[in-house]
Amino acid sequence: MKFFVDTADINQIKEAVAWGICDGVTTNPSLVAKTGKSFDAVIEEICEVVDGPISLEVTATDFDGMMEQGRALAKTKDNVVVKVPLTKDGIRATRAFTDEGIKTNVTLCFSAGQALLAAKAGASYISPFIGRLDDVSNEGMAIIDDIVTIYRNYEFTTEVLVASVRHPMHVVEAARLGADVCTMPPAVLDKLFKHPLTDIGLARFLKDWESVPK
Repeated sequence: MKFFVDTADINQIKEAVAWGICDGVTTNPSLVAKTGKSFDAVIEEICEVVDGPISLEVTATDFDGMMEQGRALAKTKDNVVVKVPLTKDGIRATRAFTDEGIKTNVTLCFSAGQALLAAKAGASYISPFIGRLDDVSNEGMAIIDDIVTIYRNYEFTTEVLVASVRHPMHVVEAARLGADVCTMPPAVLDKLFKHPLTDIGLARFLKDWESVPK
């Protein structure tokens, strides 16, 4: 499973890249706004350090606006993926982008039926938001199971990109179910490293090492 970092903070991205486990980056307007920088400045910074897929989201809600913005984003760098919302115009734009050879990430997916539409339109990625489903008392991971099964049934090439990840077990469960990608906030990625027995074991090893004759 590929690991994407869900942030627009260039320092967080650089740290994940330095660990050697960052396969790509996803952003959205909310994440860009948190940086306090212009959209163009954020794009430039990220493109300088990330070689994998970089999802950049359109803000237009109509077909023509999505096409105009998406084409401009796709010209930024070869690894840019145009992120579009799962609406009627978004699905229409996905098909048009796909026909033009532009990769897409269809976002704000909350059902297997929606994911099926995105795959039919030729989306490169589908982004089901599991954490937000959990928030409204639905089982977020159940949708991942359904989508993975459906895509395998029909050999769709759309990759399942698990989004709105809240904790490490979301990542582990996504991997168990066979999702292609998990995009996560840096805080969740950091938590994957942590286990109390690792800390205890390392402290014990170091203490024992002090008693070894030098």
